[in-house]
Amino acid sequence: MTHFINLTLNGLATGAAYAALALSLVIIYQATRLVNFAQPALALVAVYTAYTVTQLTGSYWLGFASALTAGLVAGAAVERFVIRPIARVSQLNAIIVTLGLLLVVQGLVGMVWGNEQHGFQYAFSYVGRFAPSSVFALVSVGAVAVLLFALYRFTPLGLRMRAAAFHPEAARLSGVKVGLMLTVGWAVASFIGALAGMLAGPPFISPNVFDVVFVYGITAAVIGGLDNPFGAVVGGLLIGLGMSYVSGYAGPELATLAALAIVVIVLSVRPDGILSRPTARKV
Repeated sequence: MTHFINLTLNGLATGAAYAALALSLVIIYQATRLVNFAQPALALVAVYTAYTVTQLTGSYWLGFASALTAGLVAGAAVERFVIRPIARVSQLNAIIVTLGLLLVVQGLVGMVWGNEQHGFQYAFSYVGRFAPSSVFALVSVGAVAVLLFALYRFTPLGLRMRAAAFHPEAARLSGVKVGLMLTVGWAVASFIGALAGMLAGPPFISPNVFDVVFVYGITAAVIGGLDNPFGAVVGGLLIGLGMSYVSGYAGPELATLAALAIVVIVLSVRPDGILSRPTARKV
């Protein structure tokens, strides 16, 4: 029973990082129908910014704040100056550009910081049955999910963002600055992606540290439903728990297979994702 509890707690903590990354992907997909393959690159920039600031100041929390800020700014800049001009011509081209941006950023990070691994510690200890770092991961992702719900449900900004995402022409006629709302959406998504990076990156970071994390993140988004932010959270936790149980009882070499099995089972029953609701979309 103790082993099961340990696996559950570890799975929830790991799944929280996947959930945060999935959430950042869903926010952008909701608004643009674009799968953002550059999300790991934005998280990479944020984490290396945190690493640099922490090395210079000796303060993890200054580094943490700088990571979230870097993610926010990078997401807005990428949407405004890279994605928007290309997406007007072809959405497929925009998707390809996000993939190219990932490779470019990984190369640049390797040139600036080197391709070797760098030690980057957690904010809290990760030793014990339910380590403080695991508590921090769950609480931070839960807080982000609640704040995101409040933003979309109770604020004028959230209402404008939803209008720009689902009814852009009607929103434009109503005076909503659709382009600005899309930029804000990318900034928020990248902010959450930076949080995912800070949770999943340590204790060692390298230019390719988020490759596997991104695979599990997009898997979580598909399982939960690409149209539902809270489905992304459910999907991330489900992936984390499933991989933890399989790794603990059957061996870590089967953990990836467990993620694939979860995808197949869930999509066989719910092809649009656990919490997704197929709806007509006006363009």
